[in-house]
Amino acid sequence: MKNEKKIEKEVLNKQSQHWENTFSRKKDMFGLKASYSAQAAAKKFKNEGKKKILELGGGQGRDTIFLAQNGFEVYVLDYCETGVEAINEKTEAMNLSDSITAKCHDLRDPLPFADQEFDACYSHMLYCMAFTTAELEFLSSEINRILKPNGLNIYTARNTNDADYGTGIHCGEDMYKVGGFVVHFFSRDKVEHLAKGFEIDEISEFEEGGLPRKLFLVTLRKNNN
Repeated sequence: MKNEKKIEKEVLNKQSQHWENTFSRKKDMFGLKASYSAQAAAKKFKNEGKKKILELGGGQGRDTIFLAQNGFEVYVLDYCETGVEAINEKTEAMNLSDSITAKCHDLRDPLPFADQEFDACYSHMLYCMAFTTAELEFLSSEINRILKPNGLNIYTARNTNDADYGTGIHCGEDMYKVGGFVVHFFSRDKVEHLAKGFEIDEISEFEEGGLPRKLFLVTLRKNNN
């Protein structure tokens, strides 16, 4: 695999505090409107009758709120206490406590749920955070474990066509520290590599933000064989 520089684990481990500081300074950092990917995922989930959703890396909750308002039961995990607090505040203010459960959790550890507990999993730019490939392999296996048969995993990740790819400080593998944030950029080969235990329903591309960021939108279906 290219870019086999030694992984800068100390740099990766400091990302949690960087996100805590950023969320503390910037309320609704990503805006209030649901992302394109959340809207696409909600449509897919509705069409297939998926109800119980696990969201990973919920940030400050813009997609969490959207999913709950569209009738889904949402469990959301994030490793930033500040983000979880923001989600809980919005949940209470919008009377969505029956639809949203938010907890702080490091996704490098096993997911705190039973086997086959969820209909679907959703995450927006969680995969392209400061995770090594080995950590992403483990996370993917955990997502597969907690999904019901025929369960969906829909995620997004910035890809190697993104203007920031190859810029900033190289942190090992395809990870670069840009503007203080470590980004793990995805190739199609990486998407396919991380799909073990799943069938790939679709890999599409879209753009978001002012750069713009270039992302994959990946839809995986649990392989029941």
